[in-house]
Amino acid sequence: MTVEVQPKQPDVQTIKWGGLTWVNIEHPTRAEMSYLRQEFGFHPLALDDCLSRVQLPKIDEYDNYLFLVLHFPLFNKVARLTQPSQVTVFASASYIVTIHHGELRPLTKLFQDCSQNESVRKDLMSRSSGYLLYRILDVLIDYCFPILNKVIGNVERMESEFFASKAAKIVQEFSFIRRDIIAYRRIIRPQIAVMETLEAKEYAFLKLDPDVYFGDLADHTRRIWEGLEEQKEVADGLSDALLTMNLVVNNDAMRDLTVIFTIFLPMTIISSLYGMNVPLPGGADPGGHVLSFFGVIALSVAISGGMLYWFKRKGWV
Repeated sequence: MTVEVQPKQPDVQTIKWGGLTWVNIEHPTRAEMSYLRQEFGFHPLALDDCLSRVQLPKIDEYDNYLFLVLHFPLFNKVARLTQPSQVTVFASASYIVTIHHGELRPLTKLFQDCSQNESVRKDLMSRSSGYLLYRILDVLIDYCFPILNKVIGNVERMESEFFASKAAKIVQEFSFIRRDIIAYRRIIRPQIAVMETLEAKEYAFLKLDPDVYFGDLADHTRRIWEGLEEQKEVADGLSDALLTMNLVVNNDAMRDLTVIFTIFLPMTIISSLYGMNVPLPGGADPGGHVLSFFGVIALSVAISGGMLYWFKRKGWV
């Protein structure tokens, strides 16, 4: 018996208004990439980038469209870490294609509102493809600020609790916060170059003033980066203070242990001396004599002196 496997149908959402089309694809597979290849003739390498989660943010210019790879922050509550969520965009004069994994709620909500509400659809799509691209990127970049505010709140809370709690209690929490700041910086830093490229160069088919619109996006991205840099400086300062506090605690512990050892040293010497199987004066054996006592002392001094001589030759003391 022959089993015929039906090819997977592409899951493509489309909104049309006037001469502009917005194509949205969530959870892309090979079927959707084949559809885009047939409908729009996109470059195969660009389509391959859409299926990869490890692409660096970039902007590629083709004959009649732009291809953008962008990353936006998504906080993982389980790992307590800000992780990147990739969005790829094809932008031309008559269409905008967004490809993502459905994880970024602002983008998902914007497309739903546009498809269900005619006034929203008119507002977004009645001007040009460049304006629609700006609005899509705008909601995604604005989405970065609440996550940044959460990072700032965590750093401020840690700063207020830093000197009120013991250092050992906050080391783990502080490590999570520093790791989150580093991860967020890795997401935002490459985005700046992409936004500045959009700001600096005018693409005729987008029909949009890049200085006004994309310049605003570049400015917001730089503000996010500056905020992260400020939090990193605060975190580094707290890290230095935490290291100093740990050194102070360790030095205090070593001092206490040294004092304890010094107090018990005489008792240790006497107890170990009279624990030897040698007759000594004052011991349990009435036959103990002074010669044995001084012999043991001389042997101990000779061994200690030999060790001290060896340490000096090695330059240890």
